[in-house]
Order: sequence, then structure tokens, then C-alpha cells
Amino acid sequence: MDYKTPFNKPHLTGNELSYIEEAVKTGKISGNGIFTQKCHGFFQSKYGFAKCLLTTSCTDALEMAAILLDIKPGDEVIMPSFTFVSTANAFVLRGAKIIFVDSRIDHPGMDENKVEELITDKTKVIVVVHYAGVASDMDIIMDIANRNGLFVVEDAAQAIDSFYKGKPLGSMGHLAAFSFHETKNIQCGEGGMLAINDPQFEKRAEIIWEKGTNRSAFFRGEIDKYGWVDVGSSFLPSEVTAAFLYAQLEHLEEIQSKRKQIWNRYFEILSEGANGCFEVPTIPGFATNNAHMFYILFPDTDSRQRTIQRLKEKGIMSVFHYLSLHKSNFYQTIHGERELPISDQYSETLLRLPFYFQLGLDEVELISQTIIDGLECA
Repeated sequence: MDYKTPFNKPHLTGNELSYIEEAVKTGKISGNGIFTQKCHGFFQSKYGFAKCLLTTSCTDALEMAAILLDIKPGDEVIMPSFTFVSTANAFVLRGAKIIFVDSRIDHPGMDENKVEELITDKTKVIVVVHYAGVASDMDIIMDIANRNGLFVVEDAAQAIDSFYKGKPLGSMGHLAAFSFHETKNIQCGEGGMLAINDPQFEKRAEIIWEKGTNRSAFFRGEIDKYGWVDVGSSFLPSEVTAAFLYAQLEHLEEIQSKRKQIWNRYFEILSEGANGCFEVPTIPGFATNNAHMFYILFPDTDSRQRTIQRLKEKGIMSVFHYLSLHKSNFYQTIHGERELPISDQYSETLLRLPFYFQLGLDEVELISQTIIDGLECA
């Protein structure tokens, strides 16, 4: 059906088409041109990432991370079950066994205090997912990794412009992956980025990014010819995509300011009107909120479904996610019978509300009041 208030609506800043035209007129639109370099420079300058490489998706960035970390069949990778399938798929494709960890009781992110008990002599990587752009406790994660000789990958798909104790998310792990999918704060339809924070991976990352060749070094004049030197794929996006993305990045502060207004208004109304029938998000003291999404938590699936239906009747689209990966058809037999009850609880009770730049505060109030008026638990 057509919704009067959709779940998401991509925002345009106004310069996307003119920058795309500019990119086309340069005569180089295949990637790694002027707008790619501008995007790389933006992230490296603003957030202090050592090296950045745009990718065609966050999935590609995660797949690059798995290649860089030399994941082989039999390696174990620890990550939360409550995440998108790409987080796991990137490592499964290299033959890894995924060891899922439960979520926190106060937030859908991974329970950092349950990670160490899952480490074996086959563990190679911890993948942290900063759910809703809210940080996991990186001091705990990095301490565990350092003591056990493990790599850390930050899945920061939702976490642009969010921080942990003043440090940008994506800057603490050895590698980090970002998403610029149309549902994200900053978007270019489909797009992503790999942030490389450990210098040992910088040179090889560029080779993997360029289909396993040292072509980038050739174009910089560092070598007199280029060839096939490693595994790789066509991970880099076109200049058309990079031009679109740069137009968004120029307006990052404006976008973030508006999204935080929307988030705060949802929080004000729904926290006051919850009446014990649902819970609003909790932001841990060590984390900031980048206003990627607003969700509410119901006591059971039936309550959530009633609210979805009531919103639908008013022309308002709401969605739920994720289904715990450890219970997926693909992985449940591999995972075994170890229970992850908190992850399952989020799968059964979390509801995401419409959230996009153009959403008016009056619409936020209407959505919120529709939810409150339909409550049946009081």
C-alpha cells in the first residue's frame, strides 16, 4: 500500500546533480577520481581515520575486512546475533564459523561482558556492531582483544558522526565499515566505506580494493607498471556515486541537527506517554546519539503487531528488525542450542518508527500520539 508517512525518504541537499555533472565532465567516472578523494579526505580530516576507501556498500567493506584479516576455514569470529546478515556473511564467505553473542539488557548492542567466555584457540576476530549509531563499550572490547591477540572490526554501518568517550566510532578497531545506503543519515543510494586504522593493512587494502592489482600505486607514479598481485574484487564505486555522497557530506552538520530534533521530539512525547506499555531507547553514558533511528520496545510481539496495524490504518509505515541470526534457517544448526534470550527479545518486541530528514515535528507528534492512543496495556 501507499503510505502517507513512509518509513524512510532519501534526503537531497541540493548539490547532488551538479556534482554528478561535474564528475561526468572530468572525463573520469569509473572511480577513484576527484570526488572519491574528496570523500576520503573528509573522513580522514574530520574523524582522524588513518586511511579510508569508499566501497559500493557496507557489505563490500566488511568483505574487504575479512580478506584483509586473512580469514580461513575454521577461524572463529565473534559478533552479535542481533544484526543484519551482511555482518556475518562477509566472514562466512571466507569459511569462518560465526560465534554469536547475546545483546545487552539495556540496549540491542552486543553484551561486551559475554564476549571473553566465547573465545577459543580458533578465535581470530571480534566484530562490534554499533546498533542505532550507539557505541558498544570499546574499552572492554579492545582490552579483551589485546589480551587475547585478536583483531577488532567495527561494523559502524549506522554510526556516522557518533562517538565513544569522545572518540569517533570506527576509529578504535583495526578496521571499520560504514554504510551510505539510502536509509542512513548520509546516503548515496548504495555505498559504503572501509576505514583502516592499523597501518599494517593500508597497502594491501588498496590492492584488494583495486581488483587485486597495484593500479593505484601505478597511477601515483610509484611503479612503472601494474599487475595482479593479490586477491581482490571491484569494490570501489563510480565517481557518480562519490559525487552524490560528497554533496551529502558537505551538509552533515545540518542533517545531524535536524535528525536530533526529530529524535528528541519522539523521546519527549513517547517517554511521557508510554505508561508502562513500552520502553523508549536508552543511551549508555559512554555513548553519544547520532539520531540514526528511533525505536520502541513492547512487552510482547502481539502488542507490537497491534501498534503496527494501528499505524498502518493511519497511513504510517513502521518496521521491525532484526531476526536473530543464530535462529536463521541458514545458521541455526551450526550455532547449536546455546540460547541468546536478549537478542530474541529484541527480535520479538522492537519497532522502528518513521525517521528521515523531511519528517516534520508535527508528523512526529501525530505518529507518537497514534501509538499512545492505541495502547491497551494500561
